[in-house]
Amino acid sequence: MPGGRRGPSRQQLSRSALPSLQTIVGGSCGNGTGMRNRNGSAIGLSAPPITALITPEPVRHCRIPDLPTDGCLVFELLFFIYLLMALLVQYINIYKTVWWFPYNHPAASTSLSFHLIDYHLAAFITIMLARRLVWTLVSEASQTSTTSIMWYTLLIVARLVLLTLCGWVLCWTLVNLFRNHSVLNLLFLGYPFGVYVPLCCFHQENRTQPLPAECGFLLNDQLETVMVRPKDFFTLLRESFREQFNNPTSIPAHTCPLSPDLIRNEVECLKADFNKRIKEVLFNSLFSAYYVAFLPLCFVKSTQYYDMRWSCEHLIMVWVNAFVMLMSQLLPPRYCDLLHKSAAHLGKWQKMEHGSYSNTPQHIWSETTIWPQGVLVRHNRCLYKAVGPYNVAVPSDVSHARFYFLFHKPLRILNLLILIEGSVVLYQLYSLLRSEKWNHILSLALILFCNYYVLFKLLRDRIVLGKAYAYPLGTIGLKSH
Repeated sequence: MPGGRRGPSRQQLSRSALPSLQTIVGGSCGNGTGMRNRNGSAIGLSAPPITALITPEPVRHCRIPDLPTDGCLVFELLFFIYLLMALLVQYINIYKTVWWFPYNHPAASTSLSFHLIDYHLAAFITIMLARRLVWTLVSEASQTSTTSIMWYTLLIVARLVLLTLCGWVLCWTLVNLFRNHSVLNLLFLGYPFGVYVPLCCFHQENRTQPLPAECGFLLNDQLETVMVRPKDFFTLLRESFREQFNNPTSIPAHTCPLSPDLIRNEVECLKADFNKRIKEVLFNSLFSAYYVAFLPLCFVKSTQYYDMRWSCEHLIMVWVNAFVMLMSQLLPPRYCDLLHKSAAHLGKWQKMEHGSYSNTPQHIWSETTIWPQGVLVRHNRCLYKAVGPYNVAVPSDVSHARFYFLFHKPLRILNLLILIEGSVVLYQLYSLLRSEKWNHILSLALILFCNYYVLFKLLRDRIVLGKAYAYPLGTIGLKSH
């Protein structure tokens, strides 16, 4: 009425009658900023905490079957045989002859120039490639439980004989190499160790933040390795060499922690273990490719002709195949499933643009809260949106976002390995169809024989795991925590 008191309009009634969106998703004024009106001032509404109104759905983990994997000793034996085969192929590529020429103009009487091969170098390379196999044999023999004193004594004697024989052959080859080659060529013998150890030591010295001590799911010896303490150079040197012989095949156990701090601590421990495994994969794959395909080229005489392009291509193939083989062994399906479970509990935050969602409730991020999906939080003056069903990650921590990106899909690493190995196999088949030289055909046939076995295991795991992870929620193949 004119001159009378105006009642609230329809729009104002609708705005005041509806509850705050912050109350719907759960949140308090102490933990967030509340709704904002058109003037920009916050409307103080009392609301219970987020965890009191909305509890995120429990994370459901898929039960994958126990896929057969090669034992440590079997894998090292197969890996050593593959490297020996690749070394033989490289020597064929370097020292091949044209032995099929007519007898009236014989170019060579054998298929290889055996008189040009340095057998001391070949023996040295073989010992360096067999270091992991020898150490695995010694480790397996040490862990065998013996009941009789005679059998125990026999194992001790066998270990001493094996280690003494390897050490004697290594010293004998080094002495002969020092006699017959220059100092510049000899520097190539230990170049991988000379590069790896300083980089590893400097990397450990630069890490000043210790890892959390609540990693109860790790073994005691692994926890001592994960913990970072100030160490001198010789201690780091000894540990760096020891890591080359230790194969971290033991897989930690997932405990489905309910506390956000425990989830983040588990992620930190898994990140350290994953980085250690990746470091071992990278070093050993490069180490194998270096001694198999590159070191023989460094000791070739200047008068010897060989196909440089084909030898370099063989070097790349050996590195890629060794990388895939080591990745499939050190990152088995059970370990990738463990990383996937931890990433499902961790969650992810998506950074939003400034000014977006200005009328949506925003909360202050708290490290003790499990945030549901779709919640907006502010952290370090930035706005983030919860992506996963569980979100306990630090919004500004890039390593948490990277961990979630890599492992929230359990088959991502396996698909990447299949893509790499499948591309190598297809390229080698294409090269085999176009090859005209006998050494090319022989080398491709031998390497493809090994690649088929690796690709078969990867495809088998992919098919089985794809069906296991494709089960809908609530079936017998899933487990809720």
